[in-house]
Amino acid sequence: MSINVSGNALSRAGIADMLAKNFERLPDTDQKLFIYGPMYLGGNGAFAGLIANSLYRRALNVSQAPITSSLPMAVLPFMTTVALYNAAVTSPLMHGDLNCPSCALMRGALVGLVAAGVYPILLAIPVNIGLASRYSSAPTPEKGNVLRFVVDLSRPILRKMRAVLVLQVFFGTYLGSRHFESYTKLAHTTFGSGADELQDGN
Repeated sequence: MSINVSGNALSRAGIADMLAKNFERLPDTDQKLFIYGPMYLGGNGAFAGLIANSLYRRALNVSQAPITSSLPMAVLPFMTTVALYNAAVTSPLMHGDLNCPSCALMRGALVGLVAAGVYPILLAIPVNIGLASRYSSAPTPEKGNVLRFVVDLSRPILRKMRAVLVLQVFFGTYLGSRHFESYTKLAHTTFGSGADELQDGN
C-alpha cells in the first residue's frame, strides 16, 4: 500500500520508517504500553500456564519434577504470546497495514484467547500425562482411549480455567484497543491529513 504525503507516494517500507522515526514523539505512557504491553499479555500467558500445570498435576497426582514441568509451562506461553501479538498487531500497525480499530481489537482478543489461554492448557496436557505415566501416579489411558481420557480429565479443569480465559480475552482486547489509539496518534503526528488515506486504504 502507499499514501501521498506532500504529493509524494510512500511505499510500505517508507510508511514504516516514518512511523518509527516519530515513535518517540508519542507520550511516554503510549510508548511504554506499546513496547511492554505484549510482555504483560505474555506474562498473563505464563501465569495461565502455571495454573493449568498445577491443576493437571493435582488431577493426575503428580508430585515429582515440579520445576521441570513448571518452567516450560511459563516460558513457552510467554514467548509464544509475545511473538504472536507482535506479528498480528504490533508489526502491522507499525507498517500501516492495520487501520481498522475493530480488527485490532479482534486480533488482540484472539491472541489473548489462543496464545495466552488455550495454548497453555493444551501444553499442560502432554507434559503432565507424560509425568503421570513415568512416575505411575495415575492410571494412563489405553491405546484408542486417549482422546476420551483427555476429555474427561480436562472437563473440570476447563471449568476452573474459564475465568482465566475470559481475563486473557479482556486484556488482549484492551491492549489491541490501546495500541490502535497510540497508532492513530502516531499516524496523525507523522502524516497529518495523509493519515486519513491510511484509514481509507483498508
